[in-house]
Amino acid sequence: MNAFLAEMPGVIPWIALPFFIGFGINLVPKLDRPLALVVTLSSLVYGVMQLLQPLPQTVELLGHFGVTLMIDAFSGALILTNGLVTLAVLLYCWQTGKSTFFYTQVVIIHGSVNAVFVCADFISLYVALEVIGIAAFLLMTYPRSDRALWVGLRYLFVSNTAMLFYLMGALLVYQGNHSFAFTGLGSAPPEAIALIILGLLTKGGVFLSGLWLPLTHSESETPVSALLSGVVIKAGIFPLVRCAMIVPEVGGILALLGMGTALLGVGYAIWETDSKRLLALSTVSQVGFMLAAPPVAGFYALTHGCSKAALFLIAGNLPSRQFAQLAKLPIPPILRGGMAIAALSIAGLPGLGGFAAKTLATKDLLPWQATVLNLAAVGTAIAMAKFILIPRHPTPAPQPARGLVLALVLLVGAILGANSLGLDAYTVASGVKAIGIIALGGLLYYFVVGRWNLKLPRGAERIEHLIGVMTLMLTALFWMVVT
Repeated sequence: MNAFLAEMPGVIPWIALPFFIGFGINLVPKLDRPLALVVTLSSLVYGVMQLLQPLPQTVELLGHFGVTLMIDAFSGALILTNGLVTLAVLLYCWQTGKSTFFYTQVVIIHGSVNAVFVCADFISLYVALEVIGIAAFLLMTYPRSDRALWVGLRYLFVSNTAMLFYLMGALLVYQGNHSFAFTGLGSAPPEAIALIILGLLTKGGVFLSGLWLPLTHSESETPVSALLSGVVIKAGIFPLVRCAMIVPEVGGILALLGMGTALLGVGYAIWETDSKRLLALSTVSQVGFMLAAPPVAGFYALTHGCSKAALFLIAGNLPSRQFAQLAKLPIPPILRGGMAIAALSIAGLPGLGGFAAKTLATKDLLPWQATVLNLAAVGTAIAMAKFILIPRHPTPAPQPARGLVLALVLLVGAILGANSLGLDAYTVASGVKAIGIIALGGLLYYFVVGRWNLKLPRGAERIEHLIGVMTLMLTALFWMVVT
């Protein structure tokens, strides 16, 4: 109780602030944007404070049930990512005439994602993830078109089914430990571990159970896509990484799944001709790197979130979504420059945040694990080459909106600044290796991938197959946990 009272003045009000403001916005609709800005800036400040905090802080809400909050540098990196991406989305939408309802949902989803990043137990995590699912659905369906409604309902159905599996697993953990704390996963029955991992794999867009993601992220509105891929998807990854760090046996399973999803996502991405679908499939691949290397997952999420949000904002403002058409159309220089920096960061170019994240992610892995992720990195370089090597068109292009420019300045600045957090990744060998991977990816794109037109099947993404795939994943997970 004393620990709770000691930490309450800082942690609890900060968690509650987005929800008070989110619902209060409707009382003062003329202040919707400034109030949303206040919430976002508070996350930026709090994230930086926790990133620099040497020791983790713990707050017990219901100690008897293991309902606990834990804030450390890992949480701080993800909270900072949430603040940066949400701020970029607000800047982008500032002059677009979005309604108060839109900003309400942005603030609520922002607060719910922050809540996930400080959860250390399965029941409070369940509540936060469910709120995220509802708010994400409302943002996806904001345009009210038939297509948007279908994509949103599809997401809600898959999400709620996954969370049903997750809740059953959480209850089994409590039955075995009389506590909902993450630490109880180590002594939980195999079926509890399998159910919880399946639910979080689906929410995080990992491997086969995450194949709902490409359609959802690519068909949502541009700022919503940036928010989903930049931070919301990390809400499913965070607890998986946290559990992997607590329970080594679970970490081995998740590392294997992480490497599988890294190859699966990029395998589809390199043959994709639609820019937004390529970015969504790349997100599937990149979360695999986070699962494979839990110690640097927070830093990786920071660099990836900023880069992917920038690319989604740019892709939504290009004259076409098809790469074949983009080669024939003018693109504003500022969009081309932002696109190159963000894509090169994801590919791992030295001097950008993505290089340090990728280098540190493969540093302490087993040789065969590092080889798998290096292959995925080559595939990432091929996919990102599609953005970097778009031919220039001589016709002058119209200047982008001011909100988009401000958002890109913020995100590109974050990509460059994040590099200072991973200076220990810089060696001659790592720099040469990274440049070699990017060069190889560029050559493979120019001489091979760019000259072929291969269409991979999308049958597994259909709604009637997604639940069946989840069932197969549950069976495989149960077998992996038992053995």
